[in-house]
Amino acid sequence: MSLLDRLADAHIEDAAERGELDDLPGAGRPLPPDAAKDVPSHLRAGYRLLKNAGYVPPEIQAQRDLREVEDLLARALPESDQAKRLTRRARWIETRLAESPRGRALLRDQGYGDRIRQQLADSHFADPDS
Repeated sequence: MSLLDRLADAHIEDAAERGELDDLPGAGRPLPPDAAKDVPSHLRAGYRLLKNAGYVPPEIQAQRDLREVEDLLARALPESDQAKRLTRRARWIETRLAESPRGRALLRDQGYGDRIRQQLADSHFADPDS
């Protein structure tokens, strides 16, 4: 056990002895499932830190941009200048995504990405107040 772990344990024990941990919300109930359970344990803290700071990997942001452009394109009049611009923008985003291995994977399997996003949206891990 590292020095930091021992210090944390000591602070927790002191707080428990003083009763500061009594009557906490959720006391006595099981913890919610960990949405990051598939992330290696040595990376979880870093992932949570990045997520809570609002960091989004470039490939995910590009995919969001692509979805937004595709939604706009679905509402645009066919053969209009706006539709042509949006189509070029969508192709540019797809090209950018195809340049990285993770981006290619996202393009290749949109269904898998949608399932992961839904799981994160439904989970405690997605809650910014956690």
